[in-house]
Amino acid sequence: MSVKHFYLLVLLSGLAASGLLPVSGLRVETSGEVEAVNGTDVWLKCTFQSSSPITPATLTVSWSFRPIGPGREESVFYYHERPYPPPDGRFHKRATWAGDIMGRDASIVVRKVKFTYNGTFSCQVKNPPDVHGTAGEVKLTVVTTASFSEIIMLAAAIGGAIVLMVILLVIIMSIRRCREKRQEEEGAEDLPRRQRKDPTVCHPARAKHLYMDDDVLEIDSSDGMISEASTKDPSSSEEDDRSSDYGGGNDSD
Repeated sequence: MSVKHFYLLVLLSGLAASGLLPVSGLRVETSGEVEAVNGTDVWLKCTFQSSSPITPATLTVSWSFRPIGPGREESVFYYHERPYPPPDGRFHKRATWAGDIMGRDASIVVRKVKFTYNGTFSCQVKNPPDVHGTAGEVKLTVVTTASFSEIIMLAAAIGGAIVLMVILLVIIMSIRRCREKRQEEEGAEDLPRRQRKDPTVCHPARAKHLYMDDDVLEIDSSDGMISEASTKDPSSSEEDDRSSDYGGGNDSD
């Protein structure tokens, strides 16, 4: 924090305290109670509402911790224009910024929680001239294993995800089956069309005149040409030869 900003913050705070500036109070909301398994990360939620516009140059966020047992309160995190993690202490390299000032979020994440983190975390936000407000508190309980309610929630989440995947799979299979059925129906409609005969092609029974019997055609061995075969009976040809012979004899007489 620069000296200029510090003096501005002090001036605004003094004016608000004296009543010269209207103060509506700043409301801070937290998750209340949080349970975390030893060695895991935990998100400490802290949101705020202010009637004054958000001014990043003057807005500050302070996180502190008060253990359950005996011990003093110590700083956990500080934010002013940028995050300031704790330079030492039990939360050194364990607390990280997870908020968004313009989104009115001042949450942090505590990594790898220990049993010594059992206690109350306080979140205080100041957005001058809104500097008076109750700090939000989060009671953290570090346990060895997850509670029964958390197990149920985890099982419900896993079961819901599985059910959703099954529903999506059924929908995909139904769509695929409908497409295949539609393709089969379209193919059945196109089949009679493909089986229609060409109107220019004659039926075999009507095309007898285009064919000739084998005994009607004969091949002349001399020139390989096809000629019309003789339809005369061989016996009649022999009788013609005999008659010609007899006729010739008579002529000689």
